[in-house]
Amino acid sequence: MSDTETPSDPRPVPALDDVSGFFWNAAAEHRLVIQRCNACAKLQYPPEMCCSHCQSQECEPAQVSGRGVIYSYAKVDRPLHAGFVDALPYLVALVELDEQPELRILTNLVDVAEGTTLSCGMAVEVVYEQRGAVTLPQFRLSEEIR
Repeated sequence: MSDTETPSDPRPVPALDDVSGFFWNAAAEHRLVIQRCNACAKLQYPPEMCCSHCQSQECEPAQVSGRGVIYSYAKVDRPLHAGFVDALPYLVALVELDEQPELRILTNLVDVAEGTTLSCGMAVEVVYEQRGAVTLPQFRLSEEIR
């Protein structure tokens, strides 16, 4: 992550690099794309130089559905970075994607109406937030729940 900020939004945004560039480029197209290992066929997130399951260096981008369930979540009510002061409170979630058990992505949970009771196992779906030049995959409760 970098501390690059946009003038209108002081929250930091990720920096694209050789390992994660495909992820951010796909997000700009509103597609959720993560790595799949060609050797063991496991999906993994975050992007790495090699497979976290078998250590093969033969990984390629694979589009996923963008659906999953809340594995864990937390309400953040203290700024951990000065850029988030005006965004408080916000929800951070660990989402387990439908494609593979234990395939989890750390993200924000957005568009949650005040007073909504959250619980682990609730269905979520990906949405995209434009923040400066970067498009961020975020998750919201699935349409059937809201």
